[in-house]
Amino acid sequence: MNRCFGCLFVLLMLLAKPDRSYAAADSLVLKAGAATSNITPKIGSSINGSMQDIKIENIHDETHARALVLDDGRTQLAFVVLDLCMVSREVLDQAKQRAHELTGIPTSHMMMSATHTHSAGTACGVFQSDPDPAYLAFLADRAADALIRAYRNRVPAQIAWGVGEERNEVFNRRWHMKPGTPLPNPFGGQDQVKMNPGVGNPDLLKPAGPVDPDVPVVALQTLTGDPIALLANYSLHYVGGTGRGEVSADYYGMFADRIGQLLGAERSAQRPPFVGIMTNGTSGDINNIEWAAKERETFSPYTKMQSVADNLAKASFEAIKNVSYQPWVPLAAEQEEITLGVRKPDVTEIKRAEEIVAKAEGPHMKSLEEIYARETLFIKDYPAEVNILLQVFRIGDLAIAAIPAEVFVEIGLELKAKSPFKPTFTIELANGYNGYLPTPAQHKLGGYETWRARSSYLEEDASTKILHTLFRLLANHKNKSN
Repeated sequence: MNRCFGCLFVLLMLLAKPDRSYAAADSLVLKAGAATSNITPKIGSSINGSMQDIKIENIHDETHARALVLDDGRTQLAFVVLDLCMVSREVLDQAKQRAHELTGIPTSHMMMSATHTHSAGTACGVFQSDPDPAYLAFLADRAADALIRAYRNRVPAQIAWGVGEERNEVFNRRWHMKPGTPLPNPFGGQDQVKMNPGVGNPDLLKPAGPVDPDVPVVALQTLTGDPIALLANYSLHYVGGTGRGEVSADYYGMFADRIGQLLGAERSAQRPPFVGIMTNGTSGDINNIEWAAKERETFSPYTKMQSVADNLAKASFEAIKNVSYQPWVPLAAEQEEITLGVRKPDVTEIKRAEEIVAKAEGPHMKSLEEIYARETLFIKDYPAEVNILLQVFRIGDLAIAAIPAEVFVEIGLELKAKSPFKPTFTIELANGYNGYLPTPAQHKLGGYETWRARSSYLEEDASTKILHTLFRLLANHKNKSN
């Protein structure tokens, strides 16, 4: 009888034994923390985003580094999103190292990106805007500070995610034109497509690519329901429409404020305060102008970006309004550095560029031909290959890819469609800046985004190699989660 009782006891214990992953989760606590740091540049310094350098005359709204740290009890992930047009890997590597020293989070578990506002301080030498070394040092410290503060603000949390939609704010800006339409490029050739062809242009034929209307959202709140942070993603280049020489975070900053209002964060006595974050998706060929319209709408400064921010905040709010929050999910990170070729000018192209620059009135280049001749002389001194960082973060069944470029929307759509994680989205301009990333097919069409410069220099097969690596990293995550 004792033997039977013992066998029954063992059987009951085996049947009652939970799965190991759930047992681990039961003993762990999810934590989250968020914070911001002000990165507003000084008046009189350079604004990124134009082919001619513009100096800051006033500050319309402050620019920030917005940070979020997640901690599942075993693994920590950190996001820092900076209100900048782009930012170099060197600056971000400095920020990551400093943050690592004060938090212990591996630098491979830090994803730092730029929003791509065209009305912020210059953090990369692109076209005729050059960064102030003092501002770069300031940025590295402030990006690190935002992450460190978010780490120290961690509290027990619960998490939810969803995918909203906003179709009315994204349009492909590359267009096929009617046969016979001249499409000259600054290198003396002809393209097959035109960027920003003009609203109501009678020569418009069809867009050269798709759009992505998705608004993926990750939301964190305390165990009592107070909002901690919300990180969203949208594949829209930027909006613009500022006063001349004015600094603004564009719709990304306005979104951060508006989503807090919708979530009731302003009414909360919670400290530290809620942080809203909008990241840029794959928007290298996407903007906010409906080129097929009969005439272009006009707006007073800042009104259009506020409208976009409001619409995206509503879409984000709807995406998570009825979802269930989870008290714990596993976190993971994969990072890989790959080598890509650089499209270098040949001897003939260098000679032509030298002649054009020599004839320019200067010191500032004025025509597209002059500007790209100057860029050619920069690229001739680039190495034949560059190394770039690729990342994939896993948050439960959600995956986030990171690419250090202005990524064409087709690439992001392919990642979403073929990823083993649903949902999956991409944060572009992350962990450095390596110019535009068109597909090989889009390279063959030409157009602004393919014109060789510091803003577009990676080999034509770069997107193929990047996708191959990211799919492998996603598969690694999936294999480890099974």
